This record gives sequence, structure tokens and C-alpha cells, in this order.
Amino acid sequence: MSSQALQSWKQRIFEHQQSESADQSRRQGTLFELAPNPCDLDNIDPFTLQLHNLSFCDRPDFGDRTCLYFVIDTFPLLLYVGETDRTPKQRWTNHYCHNYIANYIELHRRYSSDVAVGIAFWYGAPSNRKQRLQLESELIYKWRSPFNKECWQWWGQPFGK
Repeated sequence: MSSQALQSWKQRIFEHQQSESADQSRRQGTLFELAPNPCDLDNIDPFTLQLHNLSFCDRPDFGDRTCLYFVIDTFPLLLYVGETDRTPKQRWTNHYCHNYIANYIELHRRYSSDVAVGIAFWYGAPSNRKQRLQLESELIYKWRSPFNKECWQWWGQPFGK
């Protein structure tokens, strides 16, 4: 992938995700909403969560609860949405997404482009696995995160296997 193709690929994803973010902001704040549902798609904004570096697993104090997690490039681009009923450390240790991230970062470095990939966690996920998987799926389709296989139809798989 050329430098120009990389920037174009990122720009298309950025524009989609920014339009989702703007739509989300418009939908929030209705006068008639009594108590917001924390699991409502419009109440989960991955870009407002605290980012951790990808070696968070090395920290002994890291959370051990069910969660959704988001791999984010500070461009900003949401690259991947995942869920786990195990600890984030257990889920992330052997995750296939590592190769995608490594290839993504390597291509940026080849072109001396800025890249800063981190991971954020949202611990409000339902403990019920079926509900959590449904929420994960809805977030994947909403944000069209390019490293999730469900979204390859839109963005291709330039950093895959």
C-alpha cells in the first residue's frame, strides 16, 4: 500500500466515524429521556475512554472484569471493537488483532507517518454473554472498525494475515 493509499484509506474511515460521532452527539440530550441506558450505543463513545498502551498486560493491577475494548489510533480512528468475559489480559494475550496492529504500525513507520495505537476499556458491558455479543456487534457495525472481519466489506483487509 502506498503512502497516498494509506492516507486515503484512513480518511474514508475517519469521515464515516466522525459522522457517527456527530450523529451520536445530536441524538443525546433529548428532554424526554428520563434515565439514560448505559448500554445504549449512543452512550458509548470509545474516543472519550482512557487510552492505555498495548502492553497494559504487564501491569499487575489491571482490571479483571467483563468489558468491551477498543483499539484506537489517535488519528483518531477506531480500529477494532472486542468483548471479553475473561480478564482483558487473558483475552488480549493471544489475540489475532496483534498482527493487524503490527502491520499497520510498520506501514506508518515505513512512510514516517505519525501513528499511536492504544487500547481503551469500557466496563459497563452486560455480564450476560449474549447481550454483550449483541452490543459488540452493534458497535462494530456502527463505527465500521476496519480490523473487525465484519467490516472488511467496506475497507478491505490491507493489514491482514
